[in-house]
Amino acid sequence: MKKFKKTALVCIATLSISFGYGCELKMKSKEQSIIAHAMPVSDDTENNVVKIALLLDTSNSMDGLINQAKSQLWDIVNEFTHAKCGNELRPKLQIALYQYGNDGLSSTEGYIQQVLNFSDDLDEISEKLFSLTTNGGEEFCGTVIQKSLKQLDWGNNPDNLKMIFIAGNEPFDQGRLNYKDAAINAKEKDVVVNTIFCGNYEQGINTFWKNGASMTGGEYMAIDHNREVVHMTTPYDDIIIKLNSKLNKTYISYGTLGASKMEMQMDQDENAMALQEVVAVKRAVSKSSRLYNNKKWDLVDAYDDKEFDISRISKEELPSELKRKSIAEIEAYVAQKKSEREKIQKEIHELNAKREAHIAKNQNEDSKGELESVMLRAIKKQASSKNYTWE
Repeated sequence: MKKFKKTALVCIATLSISFGYGCELKMKSKEQSIIAHAMPVSDDTENNVVKIALLLDTSNSMDGLINQAKSQLWDIVNEFTHAKCGNELRPKLQIALYQYGNDGLSSTEGYIQQVLNFSDDLDEISEKLFSLTTNGGEEFCGTVIQKSLKQLDWGNNPDNLKMIFIAGNEPFDQGRLNYKDAAINAKEKDVVVNTIFCGNYEQGINTFWKNGASMTGGEYMAIDHNREVVHMTTPYDDIIIKLNSKLNKTYISYGTLGASKMEMQMDQDENAMALQEVVAVKRAVSKSSRLYNNKKWDLVDAYDDKEFDISRISKEELPSELKRKSIAEIEAYVAQKKSEREKIQKEIHELNAKREAHIAKNQNEDSKGELESVMLRAIKKQASSKNYTWE
């Protein structure tokens, strides 16, 4: 695989109106030296960046939607790992998260909150999803779309894939800001809006959810958000979970982020396991993919970056087991952990291939997750106009 700077996610998208370019263009990357903190790098010159804003209704009736998002995040990420952009480029992924329609939020802000700015940190995305709780409120779809367009940095590169997914169950035209104005703004920013109505398909059409998507060339979808997510267990699940524990031991924290990020990694493992054991399996598979990259706090991932200079990290920023070691000894230790990680990841990949074959043989279409299915269908359809394919 052609090497490029790894970043983490959940979903890809593009406008249905093609600009005649696409991800097959040669990517121009900006590299930046990493010391103890990694600053975000502008993606305006990179043609394989995918930006997705997920706007979730967190009013009282939406517990089922939030549970589906929590449990199916890793399905979407794992599907995305198979995406290719043009001439073998692998897309980068950034996810933003908003909640709206919750009485616990500020009324002056329209009961809307940016929960997460664009991030490529899969653990952070998971953490923010698990932080969501529901409460009664007013759902203003046009307003939350407009805020996400205004507050987020969507960039100026017409080759980047930019998508909004908004999910809820109240009329799409509620609120002072007309959703049609938000849709016009989205088109100006080259962002496609996909709408997911939680309820009857025809009811969603009658309450303008379909029109809200059509104005930007997006997809209108309806789901049963209260449907219980069914995950199929396989004979390989327990082994993958045990390998995930071994995988965690290959991480070497550094810098001011290290300790907290390693704790977050463990917390999100526990959150996945608390939902269902199979969700933990899917997360382990994601953690073995190229999208799970933690170079901002893990020495093994950071060392793969050609601009990284381990000698520029102070002893205070190293974990206790490395503070008294020389540069050569630290490099040898990192190399050992890297070798261990690659071996474990390979085992997980091989087991997951058998797991997927088992599921394909025994699972029927009805057992797939509602949210996962509609999002992936929209993603693949719209991404094809930008020369994306799936292995």
